[in-house]
Amino acid sequence: MSVVALRPVEDSDLDALFDQMRDPASVLMAAFTTEDPDDRGAFDAHMAMVRSSPGTTLRAVTCDGRLVGSIGSFVLEGQTEITYWIERVAWGKGIATRAVALLLDLVPTRPLHARAASDNAGSLRVLRKSGFKIIGTETSFAAARKGEIEETILCLD
Repeated sequence: MSVVALRPVEDSDLDALFDQMRDPASVLMAAFTTEDPDDRGAFDAHMAMVRSSPGTTLRAVTCDGRLVGSIGSFVLEGQTEITYWIERVAWGKGIATRAVALLLDLVPTRPLHARAASDNAGSLRVLRKSGFKIIGTETSFAAARKGEIEETILCLD
């Protein structure tokens, strides 16, 4: 069985995380991404802001010691939300589910919220297996899809 772990994001992780977050199929599935996933300057500025923001938790996700993604929590409009990105070759192996469980141990805040494109069945499955309940949907602009799509909103009490 693979060992999934979380650790602080290091400067040496940034190149791999940038590559993961601009994989075209992953970007399309995530939907709610930056305007231009290939803009390294914007990525670096965002990561610097996230890594230094109080109230934000950001961790690298490793599987058997290899970096496979990132996961974190942040406060938006007074609500703590979680977010994660797992590289496409690691999808369907339980890594995201284990990473979410580890983050839930690390971040005691409740309620926690999460959002996913309503057609992102994998992410919705991970969140529901982790105890999140669907509390609604809304239509939001998804940069990766260049239009509005339905987004599912979830909560863990």
